[in-house]
Amino acid sequence: MRDYVVVTGASRGLGLAVCRQLLLDGYSVVAVARALTDELKVLSEKYTDDLKFSALDLSQTDELPEFCQRLIKEFGRPYALINNAASGHDGVLATMPNEEIGNLLELNIQAPILLSKYLVRSMMLNRRGRIINISSIIAKTGFNGLSVYAATKAALEGFSRSLAREVGKAGITVNCVAPGYLKTDMTSELTGEKLKSIERRSPLGQLANVEDVAHMVSYLLSEKADRVTGTVMTVDAGSTA
Repeated sequence: MRDYVVVTGASRGLGLAVCRQLLLDGYSVVAVARALTDELKVLSEKYTDDLKFSALDLSQTDELPEFCQRLIKEFGRPYALINNAASGHDGVLATMPNEEIGNLLELNIQAPILLSKYLVRSMMLNRRGRIINISSIIAKTGFNGLSVYAATKAALEGFSRSLAREVGKAGITVNCVAPGYLKTDMTSELTGEKLKSIERRSPLGQLANVEDVAHMVSYLLSEKADRVTGTVMTVDAGSTA
């Protein structure tokens, strides 16, 4: 098996696009998601040898240590981890149930931290590796109704900067990619004038797409980014310029 990359939230949207791009780049991919979607199944049938699906509900954080052990036992030490899986419940904080807040914190920040903890050990043994955490421009700009989501993404960026310092001497880079508004399931409710107003913020007059973000992930995994670490790469068609 070639160098393999673990991609979470791989069943659709951005995660699926990242898997597709990495396969084109020549990596093997372990796609992690709760369920195998039709789109991911089609991709796995095309890349039978290099795309493996592994079912996991990342909100079940107590299962993550054993899951990482299984990955390493079955596929060897990973080259990279892409922490993409996340959820963003749209709701005002004052009325958001505590359970919902807890779920967001577990999936969006605790799961990436734990996956990084258990998989970076193998990267340190290899003296090479990459961790890429998918953040969001909302970590810096804020957005009405997404305060908890924004908090988790801001935490992910702080985590990435500090981890980059911890593991840099072992030849491992840690970065964030912060997409703007993309046309995915998470933003499917953005239509009409609301969507147009977001598009108008961009100097390009359009939204970035999942392929744009996948290309940034591809760059950060490559040798061209050997000395890029501890930073946030924004892909938003210039909307935050």
